[in-house]
Amino acid sequence: MFHDLTPTMLARMAELEAIDAADRADGTPHGRRLRQIPPDTGRYLAILAASAPAGQMVEVGTSAGYSALWLSLACRERGGVLTSIDRDPDKLALARQTLETTGTADVVRLVCGDALEIVAGLDNVAFAFIDANRDVLAQCVELLADRLVPGGLLAADNVISHAAEIPGVAERILADPRFDAVVVPIGSGVLTARRTRA
Repeated sequence: MFHDLTPTMLARMAELEAIDAADRADGTPHGRRLRQIPPDTGRYLAILAASAPAGQMVEVGTSAGYSALWLSLACRERGGVLTSIDRDPDKLALARQTLETTGTADVVRLVCGDALEIVAGLDNVAFAFIDANRDVLAQCVELLADRLVPGGLLAADNVISHAAEIPGVAERILADPRFDAVVVPIGSGVLTARRTRA
């Protein structure tokens, strides 16, 4: 899967990594930063997504499409499409550019809107990655947890780095008898859960 990264994909990833690093260093306001995952988290998510059972693949928090590029590798392997949701039209414009430049627009569907409303209309979710703003992250986790198929996988970012801003999110899933879950100390901390029962 990782051997299928094209030179164009690698170049766009490097470009987005440079923008993200500059955003974090130059005082760019928090809401305008790309705030994307590091490469190791991208690889981890791609492996998870490729290993998920049959069903929909969902991402909440597209930004410029960096994580969607990693997840597109799993989409190609599975023969599926990722639905990536963001409420910021400017960031979705960057994501659209990312997908068109890298030839991945056929396996990633961008959706602009309120993630809670969109997720509430989903079912049969096999894989979900949540990298949403902290004001909606907890609700997104709950909504998607209810929509996972047996064996479905859920990953939520920032559960170590921003634990104080999302109190109880990881703890609720870790204690939920419907899931086998663990917090993986990669990047900003990824809550990883597998749905074991209805």
